[in-house]
Amino acid sequence: MYVQGGIAEAWKDNLLDELAKGESEVELAEQLFAKIRNNFGEILEEERKIEQLRTIEQRGRICNEYVQEFKKVARRSGYEGRPLIEEFKRGLNGAIRRKLAKAEEPPTTIGEWQERAVRLDRNQRQSRAEERVLGRNAACPGGNMQPRGGGSYRERGGQIR
Repeated sequence: MYVQGGIAEAWKDNLLDELAKGESEVELAEQLFAKIRNNFGEILEEERKIEQLRTIEQRGRICNEYVQEFKKVARRSGYEGRPLIEEFKRGLNGAIRRKLAKAEEPPTTIGEWQERAVRLDRNQRQSRAEERVLGRNAACPGGNMQPRGGGSYRERGGQIR
Protein backbone atom coordinates (compact mmCIF):
# COMPACT_ATOMS: atom_id res chain seq x y z
CA MET A 1 0.00 0.00 0.00
CA TYR A 2 1.25 3.47 -0.91
CA VAL A 3 -0.23 5.36 2.06
CA GLN A 4 2.36 7.60 3.66
CA GLY A 5 2.26 10.05 6.55
CA GLY A 6 -0.02 10.96 9.39
CA ILE A 7 -2.97 8.99 10.64
CA ALA A 8 -3.40 7.21 7.31
CA GLU A 9 0.03 5.62 7.54
CA ALA A 10 -0.58 4.44 11.12
CA TRP A 11 -3.94 3.00 10.01
CA LYS A 12 -2.25 1.20 7.09
CA ASP A 13 0.47 -0.25 9.36
CA ASN A 14 -2.15 -1.53 11.82
CA LEU A 15 -4.21 -3.08 9.01
CA LEU A 16 -1.13 -4.81 7.53
CA ASP A 17 -0.23 -6.19 10.97
CA GLU A 18 -3.81 -7.48 11.42
CA LEU A 19 -3.74 -9.08 7.94
CA ALA A 20 -0.35 -10.72 8.62
CA LYS A 21 -1.68 -12.21 11.89
CA GLY A 22 -4.97 -13.24 10.29
CA GLU A 23 -6.88 -10.92 12.62
CA SER A 24 -8.55 -8.78 9.95
CA GLU A 25 -11.87 -9.52 8.32
CA VAL A 26 -10.72 -7.87 5.04
CA GLU A 27 -10.68 -10.48 2.29
CA LEU A 28 -12.21 -8.61 -0.65
CA ALA A 29 -11.48 -5.19 -2.16
CA GLU A 30 -15.08 -4.18 -1.27
CA GLN A 31 -14.37 -4.88 2.39
CA LEU A 32 -11.16 -2.86 2.24
CA PHE A 33 -12.98 0.12 0.68
CA ALA A 34 -15.72 -0.13 3.30
CA LYS A 35 -13.08 -0.12 6.04
CA ILE A 36 -11.41 2.96 4.50
CA ARG A 37 -14.77 4.78 4.26
CA ASN A 38 -15.58 3.88 7.88
CA ASN A 39 -12.21 5.15 9.12
CA PHE A 40 -11.72 8.17 6.87
CA GLY A 41 -15.08 9.08 5.33
CA GLU A 42 -15.83 11.77 7.90
CA ILE A 43 -12.34 13.25 7.59
CA LEU A 44 -12.52 13.28 3.79
CA GLU A 45 -15.95 14.94 3.87
CA GLU A 46 -14.70 17.62 6.28
CA GLU A 47 -11.65 18.27 4.08
CA ARG A 48 -13.91 18.55 1.02
CA LYS A 49 -16.07 21.16 2.80
CA ILE A 50 -13.02 23.14 3.87
CA GLU A 51 -11.60 23.00 0.35
CA GLN A 52 -14.93 24.25 -0.99
CA LEU A 53 -14.81 27.20 1.41
CA ARG A 54 -11.23 27.98 0.41
CA THR A 55 -12.01 28.09 -3.31
CA ILE A 56 -15.04 30.42 -3.26
CA GLU A 57 -14.25 33.83 -4.74
CA GLN A 58 -16.33 36.85 -5.61
CA ARG A 59 -14.63 37.58 -8.93
CA GLY A 60 -17.00 39.56 -11.19
CA ARG A 61 -20.24 38.75 -9.43
CA ILE A 62 -22.12 41.03 -7.11
CA CYS A 63 -20.99 40.73 -3.51
CA ASN A 64 -24.40 39.56 -2.28
CA GLU A 65 -24.11 36.44 -4.48
CA TYR A 66 -20.66 35.74 -3.06
CA VAL A 67 -21.91 36.24 0.52
CA GLN A 68 -24.86 33.87 0.05
CA GLU A 69 -22.66 31.12 -1.41
CA PHE A 70 -20.06 31.67 1.30
CA LYS A 71 -22.67 31.43 4.08
CA LYS A 72 -24.02 28.17 2.64
CA VAL A 73 -20.61 26.51 2.47
CA ALA A 74 -19.36 28.04 5.75
CA ARG A 75 -22.22 26.47 7.73
CA ARG A 76 -20.92 23.02 6.81
CA SER A 77 -17.19 23.78 7.11
CA GLY A 78 -16.81 23.88 10.88
CA TYR A 79 -14.99 27.23 10.60
CA GLU A 80 -15.96 30.07 12.90
CA GLY A 81 -14.51 33.26 14.36
CA ARG A 82 -11.28 34.67 12.97
CA PRO A 83 -10.49 31.77 10.56
CA LEU A 84 -13.93 32.19 8.97
CA ILE A 85 -13.39 35.95 8.57
CA GLU A 86 -9.99 35.35 6.96
CA GLU A 87 -11.48 32.90 4.45
CA PHE A 88 -14.24 35.41 3.62
CA LYS A 89 -11.71 38.20 3.11
CA ARG A 90 -9.52 35.96 0.95
CA GLY A 91 -12.35 35.42 -1.55
CA LEU A 92 -13.57 39.02 -1.52
CA ASN A 93 -12.57 41.36 -4.35
CA GLY A 94 -9.33 43.11 -3.42
CA ALA A 95 -10.63 46.68 -3.77
CA ILE A 96 -13.53 46.02 -1.38
CA ARG A 97 -11.32 44.13 1.08
CA ARG A 98 -8.77 46.96 1.15
CA LYS A 99 -11.37 49.70 1.61
CA LEU A 100 -12.99 47.87 4.50
CA ALA A 101 -9.65 47.09 6.13
CA LYS A 102 -8.61 50.76 5.89
CA ALA A 103 -11.92 52.06 7.24
CA GLU A 104 -11.82 54.23 10.34
CA GLU A 105 -13.65 51.42 12.13
CA PRO A 106 -12.99 48.18 10.23
CA PRO A 107 -15.47 45.32 10.58
CA THR A 108 -14.68 42.86 13.37
CA THR A 109 -17.24 40.07 12.93
CA ILE A 110 -18.13 37.92 9.95
CA GLY A 111 -21.59 39.52 9.90
CA GLU A 112 -20.11 43.02 9.80
CA TRP A 113 -17.69 42.03 7.04
CA GLN A 114 -20.48 40.55 4.95
CA GLU A 115 -22.96 43.40 5.50
CA ARG A 116 -20.47 46.17 4.84
CA ALA A 117 -18.93 44.40 1.83
CA VAL A 118 -22.38 44.03 0.23
CA ARG A 119 -23.16 47.70 0.90
CA LEU A 120 -19.80 48.90 -0.46
CA ASP A 121 -20.10 46.70 -3.56
CA ARG A 122 -23.61 48.03 -4.22
CA ASN A 123 -22.41 51.65 -3.81
CA GLN A 124 -19.43 51.09 -6.12
CA ARG A 125 -21.60 49.50 -8.80
CA GLN A 126 -24.14 52.31 -8.56
CA SER A 127 -21.37 54.91 -8.74
CA ARG A 128 -19.88 53.29 -11.87
CA ALA A 129 -23.31 53.22 -13.51
CA GLU A 130 -23.82 56.91 -12.71
CA GLU A 131 -20.37 57.75 -14.07
CA ARG A 132 -21.22 56.02 -17.35
CA VAL A 133 -24.42 58.07 -17.64
CA LEU A 134 -22.76 61.31 -16.56
CA GLY A 135 -19.80 60.59 -18.82
CA ARG A 136 -22.10 60.62 -21.86
CA ASN A 137 -23.47 64.03 -20.89
CA ALA A 138 -20.02 65.46 -20.19
CA ALA A 139 -19.44 65.93 -23.94
CA CYS A 140 -22.31 68.43 -23.94
CA PRO A 141 -21.84 70.82 -20.98
CA GLY A 142 -25.06 71.13 -19.06
CA GLY A 143 -26.35 67.93 -20.58
CA ASN A 144 -28.66 68.03 -23.61
CA MET A 145 -29.93 71.57 -23.12
CA GLN A 146 -30.75 72.57 -26.71
CA PRO A 147 -34.21 74.15 -26.99
CA ARG A 148 -36.70 72.41 -29.22
CA GLY A 149 -36.91 73.87 -32.66
CA GLY A 150 -33.25 74.95 -32.75
CA GLY A 151 -31.74 78.32 -31.96
CA SER A 152 -30.64 79.41 -28.54
CA TYR A 153 -32.53 80.26 -25.39
CA ARG A 154 -31.52 83.92 -25.78
CA GLU A 155 -33.10 84.05 -29.25
CA ARG A 156 -36.33 82.65 -27.79
CA GLY A 157 -36.57 85.11 -24.95
CA GLY A 158 -34.45 83.07 -22.52
CA GLN A 159 -37.34 80.79 -21.64
CA ILE A 160 -36.84 77.11 -21.10
CA ARG A 161 -39.77 75.20 -22.50
